[in-house]
Amino acid sequence: MMKTLTLSLALVTMGAVNKPAEHKSPVEPAPLVAPKSEQGTAAQWTQRMLSRFHYKPQSLDDAMSRKIFKRYLDALDGEHWFLLQADVDQFRKYELAFDDLIRAQNLQPAFDLYLKYEKRVKERTEYARELLKGEFSFTVDEDFVYEREDTSWAKSVSELDDLWRRRVKNDIIRLKLAGKDLPSIRTTLDKRYKDLLIRIDDLDSDDVFQIFLNAYATAIDPHTNYLSPRSSENFQMQMRLSLEGIGALLRRDGDHTVIQSLVPGGPADKGKALKAGDRIVAVGQGETEKERMVDVVGWRTDDVVDLIRGKRNTWVRLEVLPAELGEAGSSSLVKILRDEVKLEEQAAQSRVIDIEKQGLKRRIGVIELPAFYMDFNGRAQGRADYRSSTRDVKRLIAELQGKKIDGLIVDLRNNGGGSLQEATDLTGLFIDQGPVVQVRDTDGRTELEFDSNPGLVYDGPLTVMINRSSASASEIFAGAIQDYGRGLILGERSFGKGTVQHLVDLDRYADTENKLGQLKMTVAQFFRVSGSSTQHKGVLPDIEFPSMIEGDDFGESSYDNALPFAEIAPAEYKASARTSADSLALLRKRYQQRSANDPEFNFLLADMKYFKEQRERDSVSLLLSARQTERDNESKRLAKRKQEREALGKAVKEAKLDEGLDPVERALAERNEDKKENEEPDVLLVEAAHIVADVVSLNDPKLRTAMLNPKSSAKID
Repeated sequence: MMKTLTLSLALVTMGAVNKPAEHKSPVEPAPLVAPKSEQGTAAQWTQRMLSRFHYKPQSLDDAMSRKIFKRYLDALDGEHWFLLQADVDQFRKYELAFDDLIRAQNLQPAFDLYLKYEKRVKERTEYARELLKGEFSFTVDEDFVYEREDTSWAKSVSELDDLWRRRVKNDIIRLKLAGKDLPSIRTTLDKRYKDLLIRIDDLDSDDVFQIFLNAYATAIDPHTNYLSPRSSENFQMQMRLSLEGIGALLRRDGDHTVIQSLVPGGPADKGKALKAGDRIVAVGQGETEKERMVDVVGWRTDDVVDLIRGKRNTWVRLEVLPAELGEAGSSSLVKILRDEVKLEEQAAQSRVIDIEKQGLKRRIGVIELPAFYMDFNGRAQGRADYRSSTRDVKRLIAELQGKKIDGLIVDLRNNGGGSLQEATDLTGLFIDQGPVVQVRDTDGRTELEFDSNPGLVYDGPLTVMINRSSASASEIFAGAIQDYGRGLILGERSFGKGTVQHLVDLDRYADTENKLGQLKMTVAQFFRVSGSSTQHKGVLPDIEFPSMIEGDDFGESSYDNALPFAEIAPAEYKASARTSADSLALLRKRYQQRSANDPEFNFLLADMKYFKEQRERDSVSLLLSARQTERDNESKRLAKRKQEREALGKAVKEAKLDEGLDPVERALAERNEDKKENEEPDVLLVEAAHIVADVVSLNDPKLRTAMLNPKSSAKID
């Protein structure tokens, strides 16, 4: 699925009614937005930076102009709900001209295209409001297609009318399933559609310019972005206030605001109710439902951030569509108490898992590392007790060795990265001396980050757990451990972000008193000591665990314009004795045998199959009876799972159906209450402990044969 920076102020994916006799004339755009002279200067300086100093500089030519034209259309109306084919054809003359227009500082055609889009949005939302006054039939066998990014543009107004009729009808069905009567449904939806008109009227010249220039910047790679002067100020404020709030980094994906990562130790991370890839569709203030939920589908990311941001010890409610579900999936309500993110809550933690194998007890140490952190101020001040991930892990290893562990797991799941120096130093705890990562800059020069400290802090059996949200510094560490043959990598393919970005202040380069904004630009790439890049491809596990999220749905490879995987010459390094092919095959076989007989694993696989089926859907039925049947089947599935887990004596995490409500009126019951009591077991961590215990047994010739049919149990203490 192609990822685009879509502005489209589309409705939540639901709706349809019979078309009334006629609808009112559209509202004409109120005061027209127009380009400013300083924006032409900013565009010109952006072109100079991207074509000269980007890691993969690309000329601003006709080929790039074609990309800009497409991405700008995608940013405005990526799912083709507003513009007509005739509108697109009208502006096709600029498809190969945006390169010349940017050099000439002529932004008027880009603004003209936006104004056409704005006019169409107002026409559609006014039409949707008129539809609400008509009569509805829910016995017609027709579908609502909500995945439209690969569809053609509507060729006529009547074709758009039919698309929106289905959309509004779908909105009504969801509310009917929630038990709402028709008068209240009309009131609710009219308010929702009216809000779209308000939001588009709030967009100004700076907003339009940022959308257009990002069509250029993101055509080069997904991590290169232009920030307008206002966005730059907001970005700096977010950086200063990053340790207060819910602790989540957000990004835009189509019409949705998506959680890119969670700040370790932050309120969202501690609540365990949110994860990377989840889509926020509504935001509400306060602990109770006195204040309505605000629909944020189609909103700009900074506007969503403004709603979520707040003072410490205040509540925010988020309606979330889980990452593993498709557009027709059931959303849930998450309540979070805003708080300060404390360093100690980001810090590494340890525990021990006891495994019984061949009549022997194996003690497997676990170190959970949520981020690669360092107290840079404390270090600069020469404080002896400054905190860092390497220092903390070194201390925890000593404590675990005091508990006589037989093997160690370093858990990097959901670790989005952090300090490059920390990734290098942490690797040094497990290897003797040598290079850890290669960094190549825009000039093609390659520098090595070295572990220069002789000796190992821990030389026993080691595994590293990763998942799709393990990125950047996590991939550097995991890749080095794998290349050196120092340990096994378990889990999912990692995120695949192997690039470095710097923030460029355009005001420093342009001779003008006007504020031009900033450019976040990719300037370097990481390479493993083996010469392989973590970019795009990520780190591939030696033993792969099942994943809720498909690689094409999340991670670097989900971007249509991610920089490609690449290789360079390997560095000079001395690898340890690797796990032999025969031993690795045996470990995989043992894992497969255990997981096949583990009820919790089977629950996980069943959920993955179900979620995959949901993600593959691109439409829903507009038959009310069919939707009710789907809802009933989902109720039965959840009830069956609860009974199965109760039969195993497991704590049950309550799951709730989609109430059928959209954000404004949603009032779901709490889901994250007594989270620790209801939390499901960490099946994958227990299995990782079994694998480490198998590695320990492999080192004992007398036990190797007995490993073929062991009876084992696991207990976390």
